[in-house]
Amino acid sequence: MKVLIVEDSRPMRRILRQVVGKLADEVYECSDGCEALAAYGEQRPDWVLMDIKMDGMDGLQATRSIKARFPEAKVVIVSNYDDEDMRQAAHKAGAVGFVAKDNLLDMRRFLDS
Repeated sequence: MKVLIVEDSRPMRRILRQVVGKLADEVYECSDGCEALAAYGEQRPDWVLMDIKMDGMDGLQATRSIKARFPEAKVVIVSNYDDEDMRQAAHKAGAVGFVAKDNLLDMRRFLDS
């Protein structure tokens, strides 16, 4: 399985890489939404783990853009902002799931499916 991590914090990218660890054969990383669009097109990952708050193109816009070009894309939003409005915004953007950064092990239920 290929995973693309889109996160502006290098330490958080490292943590996410550890969480997906043995589940992923290949892990790619980028730090903003614009990079995510290019990386998705090049790598065609099975899953995208997308932060919301990033400079430049945020995660919601990046998710909308990826889904517009690649409807089969599976994006899970990974965010510090865990409230119902943010979850609904993620769903409207096309994300298949939402995981709070304070409970990253929840991500495995998406990746295991």
